[in-house]
Amino acid sequence: MTDEKLWQGFGSSVLRIILILLICRIGVWIIHKTINRVVLEREAKRPSSQGRRMTTVGKLMKNVASYVIYFIAAMLVLSEFGIDLGPLLAGAGVLGLAIGFGAQSLVKDIITGFFIVLEDQFAVGDVIQTGQFKGTVEVIGLRTTRIQSWTGEVHIIPNGMINEVTNFSINNTLAVVDVTVAFEEDVDRALEVIRKTMAGLQDENLVNAPEVLGVQMIAASGVTVRIIAECKPNTHPVLARKLNIELKKSLDENGIEIPYPKMVTYHRNEKGGVKDGA
Repeated sequence: MTDEKLWQGFGSSVLRIILILLICRIGVWIIHKTINRVVLEREAKRPSSQGRRMTTVGKLMKNVASYVIYFIAAMLVLSEFGIDLGPLLAGAGVLGLAIGFGAQSLVKDIITGFFIVLEDQFAVGDVIQTGQFKGTVEVIGLRTTRIQSWTGEVHIIPNGMINEVTNFSINNTLAVVDVTVAFEEDVDRALEVIRKTMAGLQDENLVNAPEVLGVQMIAASGVTVRIIAECKPNTHPVLARKLNIELKKSLDENGIEIPYPKMVTYHRNEKGGVKDGA
């Protein structure tokens, strides 16, 4: 009790432990603030119905960061009490190595799934294509992702196999429609009719009014006119079908024909001449 060096060493250890815990708390606070900022930025880019997923990921990241920092702090505190950390770290390393070798694919799936959600590559409800599979995302798990195709099949894909993803639900898309007008028709009049029809088109999926680009191609049977329309993500097939219907009705009302197969026949008369007819 009267050993001055003992008390000095004890006081130094206590001060170092307090300093370690203080630095630990400051580190946890900084990391949590950074994660909250990232999560808020991600939530702003997604609908409110999908914000809970990013909030969940943010909590998971904060918990993982806290555990790692507290683990390091605990090791440093134990070292202050003279406990040899070598055997503990060696045992943890061997255990982690054994788990890593025994579950490589599982670890890969989980890590990939975590980064899919973290980087917001796609979300539930998005239409995506990965490899040969295309459909609507139903579930995003840490190990697998479930996609339902438009014909009803459900594909369950391990996250580790998702190498390339095409997301059709983020940006607006273009509906492209080509309509062919017969050679016998006046092209300028046909273009005027098409422009009037497109100007009056109303649809909830339209972002901007359809644009008539003009003559796209001249073929043997007619002239092809191209129309484009900017629409909401992944709605271009539905809008293209509506454009085709409206164009057909308008062309019929204005008496503008589209090319169709024709046959010309020749009839020989009694005098050996040729009389043609269609």
